Amino acid sequence: MTRWTIATLIALAMAPAPAGAQVLGTAPQLPPDSPFLGSRPSGTPTTQPLPLSLKDAVDRALDHNLGLLIQEEAVQHARGARWRALAALLPDVSASVGESRQVLNLAAFGFETDEPIVGPFNVFDARVAVSQPVIDVSALNDAKAASLNERAARYGINTARDLVTLVAVNLYLETIAAQSRIEMTRAQQETADALLTQARDLERSGLVAGIDVLRAQVQQQTQRQRMIVAENQFEKSKLQLARAIGLPPGQPVTLTDRIPFAPTPEPTLDQALARAYASRSDYLAAQSRLEAAQATARSAAAAHLPSLHVDANYGALGQTTHEAHSTYTVSANVRIPLFDAGRMTARRIDAAAEVRQRTAELADFKARIEFEVRSALLDLRAAEQQLQVAQTNVQLANDELQQARDRFAAGVASNLEVTQAQESVASASESHISALYAHNLAKASLARALGIAEEAIAAYLGGRQ
Repeated sequence: MTRWTIATLIALAMAPAPAGAQVLGTAPQLPPDSPFLGSRPSGTPTTQPLPLSLKDAVDRALDHNLGLLIQEEAVQHARGARWRALAALLPDVSASVGESRQVLNLAAFGFETDEPIVGPFNVFDARVAVSQPVIDVSALNDAKAASLNERAARYGINTARDLVTLVAVNLYLETIAAQSRIEMTRAQQETADALLTQARDLERSGLVAGIDVLRAQVQQQTQRQRMIVAENQFEKSKLQLARAIGLPPGQPVTLTDRIPFAPTPEPTLDQALARAYASRSDYLAAQSRLEAAQATARSAAAAHLPSLHVDANYGALGQTTHEAHSTYTVSANVRIPLFDAGRMTARRIDAAAEVRQRTAELADFKARIEFEVRSALLDLRAAEQQLQVAQTNVQLANDELQQARDRFAAGVASNLEVTQAQESVASASESHISALYAHNLAKASLARALGIAEEAIAAYLGGRQ
């Protein structure tokens, strides 16, 4: 299985790595129902295969991937929360128009008169009222905390875009690996067919025994089985890729990039860490969340402080609209919290706990970034060495097969050597495909660890972009 590290935003998991692959890269692990493996499909499917490059796949994923769309909506929720917090600092303006007909009993208000009943009379009142907080330290810190949380959510979009880029790249690489297995298996099947024909010819000539023909037939059937498995895996990989990047259901695709081996200049550890701390949006989001928690704590500490509000209204008052006269009221009010049944104490306790939690998370996040960067550099170095060994093994296995075929044709060996050599070629070819996949994934994972996946993926993979 492909092993990936996890970003602060979401715990994720990728689809299984190709069989036999020893994936050295680090990338987030996604469960099958993860939104980052889904999308909002768009377009109408066509009967003609759609040419799809790696860049096309990444671009489509950034437009249609469900995980990114959900994160973008999360920013809108944070924006709404910021406006709710700002409401405590902004003017509150309202207007009212009313007309009433009244009869009053003055005796009910303590007035002793000969005629306690007054009315009926009309009252018309049209008024605009304004209430403006002037000094409210608690509300000011609440607004700052909400603004910082919105900034953290916006960093979350950048984190999600890097993650979507990595998901699309990984699925594209898996699909290319599956396509390479089909080509490899087809070549091996052609070799098995030729060896079966050769074994039958030699048997008719009396140079080999019947068991050599049987071995050749078994090997031929084995290659056919491998072809069925490879073709099925390739089609499933294309379905998963199409689902993650928003292709319409049923749309056939043709992959146009092969992503060959492209060495990557390896940065020093200090350079990589400095770049990661400056570029990782999830780390910057964690810093913003800590600052927001600190602002909330200041708000809770200031909740017992007085606040100053200015209230005013202006309007027309009279018995009728024609007799109404302008009236107004302006007042300054100081509001002093005296007793709130422990709500302020509870809020301070919660806010202090939140600050401690965010502080611990940020410290862990910094250590995690160093771990991910170090792991990515180690994986990249090991994957490049693994790929070089795999390339040598492919050449050696092919040489072994050729020599075994020559010995078999010369009648100095049975085709048991040929069968073993065929399996060696199959194993070496599989290792080479898996090593190339692992090397490219390691480069993509390094870009993700540095927080530059979206901008650097083309240069790191060296494909046609």
